[in-house]
Amino acid sequence: MSVQSAIKRKTAPDLRARKNGEPIVMLTSYHAHTAALVDRHCDAILVGDSLGNVMHGFETTVPVTLDMMILQGRAVMRGSQAALVVVDMPFGSYEGSKEQAFHSAVRIMKETLCGAVKLEGGARMAETVAFLSERGIPVMGHIGLTPQSINTLGSFRAQGREEENWAPIENDAKTIAEAGAFSIVVEAVAEPLARKITQSIAVPTIGIGASAACDGQVLVLEDMLGLSPRAPKFVRRYGNLGPAIEEAIAGYARDVKSRAFPGPEHVYGMKKS
Repeated sequence: MSVQSAIKRKTAPDLRARKNGEPIVMLTSYHAHTAALVDRHCDAILVGDSLGNVMHGFETTVPVTLDMMILQGRAVMRGSQAALVVVDMPFGSYEGSKEQAFHSAVRIMKETLCGAVKLEGGARMAETVAFLSERGIPVMGHIGLTPQSINTLGSFRAQGREEENWAPIENDAKTIAEAGAFSIVVEAVAEPLARKITQSIAVPTIGIGASAACDGQVLVLEDMLGLSPRAPKFVRRYGNLGPAIEEAIAGYARDVKSRAFPGPEHVYGMKKS
């Protein structure tokens, strides 16, 4: 038996079964090498459209294309072995109709071999979630703060701070869960609302800035490693790699400029005459 066949990759039903169980650990990744590291510790890897921010320097995720998501999804699948890989559906690839969403999701699943897709939106996307789920495409939902709607929202502000504003978000969660989503990302909502949603729906919630009340957590890898120049306030940085990387680059530049960079005799064991 090959090593590849001996390792069983987690599936959407595996995560669905974690409701009220051991918390789900999830991080983003966009490269094969980081995926290999994340894979050792996480149940799921999100190939997020946040790659537009952290890889390409876009101000929002709106410019991200389907081809960009597929390219990075392939890389993450090559680098990982055990985690469920979920690929974001980018803005403009699914909102037009449930049929458009299906064709985009099929491309993602076929061309990356990932295990699920994620899309943003609550009740308005319920029909699409049901359409995809009924046709064999596992869907992770995303409610609360939905970054693809930034031009409508106006800013990346937290949702549900006031109890009188909870009802629409609660309805979004309930509707998407009932439509067939196997889990739902809950972003930037107040802890009491996140707890209420988590307790009221039958599928796991995965929080990002939504407190420990959720069934799991996801963060953007670059944010928690200290590589993003502007990380959300709710992110706990578990590393501060930005300065360390810059120091290493500066050291390399100094060696080159001072001609202290290793020459061929060091690399190849050549003897000086």
